[in-house]
Amino acid sequence: MHSPKFFQELIEQEIKKISFSNQPPELYDPITYMLTLGGKRLRPAVMLMANELFGGHPFAITNPALGIEMFHNFTLLHDDIMDKAPLRRAKPTVHTQWNSDIAILSGDTMFVKSCELMMQVEDKFLRQVMNLFHKTAVEVCEGQQLDMNFESRNDVSIPEYIHMISLKTAVLLACSMQLGAILAGASKADAELIYQFGKNLGIAFQLHDDILDVYADSTKFGKQVGGDILSNKKTFLLLTALATAHETQKAELDNWLSDKKHKPSEKVKAVKGIYESLNIRESAEEEMGKYFFAAMQSFEKIQADESHKEVLLKWAEQLMQRES
Repeated sequence: MHSPKFFQELIEQEIKKISFSNQPPELYDPITYMLTLGGKRLRPAVMLMANELFGGHPFAITNPALGIEMFHNFTLLHDDIMDKAPLRRAKPTVHTQWNSDIAILSGDTMFVKSCELMMQVEDKFLRQVMNLFHKTAVEVCEGQQLDMNFESRNDVSIPEYIHMISLKTAVLLACSMQLGAILAGASKADAELIYQFGKNLGIAFQLHDDILDVYADSTKFGKQVGGDILSNKKTFLLLTALATAHETQKAELDNWLSDKKHKPSEKVKAVKGIYESLNIRESAEEEMGKYFFAAMQSFEKIQADESHKEVLLKWAEQLMQRES
């Protein structure tokens, strides 16, 4: 069983081989730019790992794995437009480097190209693979829309938030794993178990991200600590604080959320102080642990070589211990 790092490096090398000779360059150059900005290549790597777990031939399915990575980057490109984000991985976003019209068209083309790559599977798997991929693509869009809806709502519940991150983040990880299993000829039961493993792990992954955004070591995090606080992003931490704060704490929290005159560092420090008084970090870690435990319950039931399962298990544990 190959390591996650091996497959991540393999995908990185395969991405470098992608070239577009099509015209016009204004449409295709942004795609190349987006794909070469870097990233963990997490989703295609776990697709290949899941395939190998069930006795498949991962080197034969690198194109559909690239399709997953192409789709993921398409969603990031369009997210950046919607968020008006100036930077992606410390470099100008596509709409900043070119313009929003070009970014939209390039993103649309990336989605089509991701479908073309995904279709490069054996005919006997094609319908099942594309049905799962298209279902997941729609769910990711639904999650993004919910996330945008939350920006103008003051009554978002924690179950609604969990549902949103399951769609926006978790289902693509789950889909990647299940695709790998399907293409290895895994049983229907095992394919469903690894999907549930990926989905619950994806939710735990996002909750861990929420925690890191507030509590990470700034020298290791790779981006601004407290960014979610500064943007009033409705994360598990903020929603839990709003739900559990007593009247005085809630009034203070509302003041920091509505007041734009304070220095960013003051706002982060003050909101963190409220979180600490309410034990919000502990609540978030408990919630993260709940979904990680659910993921492990599904994983334990998978019928596969135990030594191969151990590689995937160690990767999942490391994912929950990362500092960036």
